[in-house]
Amino acid sequence: MKKASFLFIVFVTVFSCQKSFKNIVNIDIAIDSLLVQKHLYALASDEMEGRKVGTPGIEKAASYIETEFKNIGLTFYDTLDGYRQTFTFKSREDNQYIRTSNIIGVLLGKSKKEEYVIISAHYDHLGIENISGDSIFNGANDNASGVTGVLTLAKYFKEKNLNERTIIFVAFTAEEMGLVGSKYFGKGIDASKYIAGINLEMIGKSASFGPNTAWLTGFDRSDFGQIIQKNLKGTGYQLFPDPYLNYNLFFRSDNASLARLGVPSHSFSTTAIDVDEDYHQPSDEVQTLNITVITQTINAIAKGVESVINGQDLPSRIVLEVDK
Repeated sequence: MKKASFLFIVFVTVFSCQKSFKNIVNIDIAIDSLLVQKHLYALASDEMEGRKVGTPGIEKAASYIETEFKNIGLTFYDTLDGYRQTFTFKSREDNQYIRTSNIIGVLLGKSKKEEYVIISAHYDHLGIENISGDSIFNGANDNASGVTGVLTLAKYFKEKNLNERTIIFVAFTAEEMGLVGSKYFGKGIDASKYIAGINLEMIGKSASFGPNTAWLTGFDRSDFGQIIQKNLKGTGYQLFPDPYLNYNLFFRSDNASLARLGVPSHSFSTTAIDVDEDYHQPSDEVQTLNITVITQTINAIAKGVESVINGQDLPSRIVLEVDK
């Protein structure tokens, strides 16, 4: 009886494991889910006060990102003497001048260090509003999830130490106020040296295509998406063109500021934006997100952009017929 019971337990265990392994993504990339969780909970905490530009909360978020860039060992961008690219702009909301910063860290390339790949996400959100109930717009999915991806990818590529091209990691400010941070960044670059840009936007929920899938804005505007698809072939993770064309998402996130300059820059997302009830709501909390989805998505991005990072692939430039 004991032997029979043991064999039965082994059979059930093996069967259960096989069943649970069906949805595991076959990507040999080591992104730590605990690190993902750490960054996400920190950036979307009440302590950050919704990360609105011009508030103490966004300054706390900026300091957090700076510290992580320093701990990873990234270098400073261009002529900056720190990770902050600070500037002043006039707010359209209250017509006041606001001082704010993009947070930028650099991982120098080897054989092609004058060719740049940018990995970005915006770290600002909507702050606190005077409403009943929960008044803090924590912005867990929008876009603490994306910044979490930038931080974990910076650590991964730094440790991997195989990037032939220079990688510029950017947490953009004031995206919610009209792509202000990325526009400022774009004004100061030689766009011809920027090979590609991948912008992480709302990667905390399962896509409408099903598990282990994501979508890319502006898919038909360059062949970068096709390169990512090629690199993900056989991994169990799939990338699709943006299914929400009526939302004009290609021009609504920070990738647009570089795309207008000809850089093949796109936003990578998983969220079903057409039915997401938490978008720009106080309910956009960490508890509504899936850590596994975020971790697998970051893994997929690392694998998907690998051939561009290591200098093998060169995405086609973007030509905008109509500058919307």
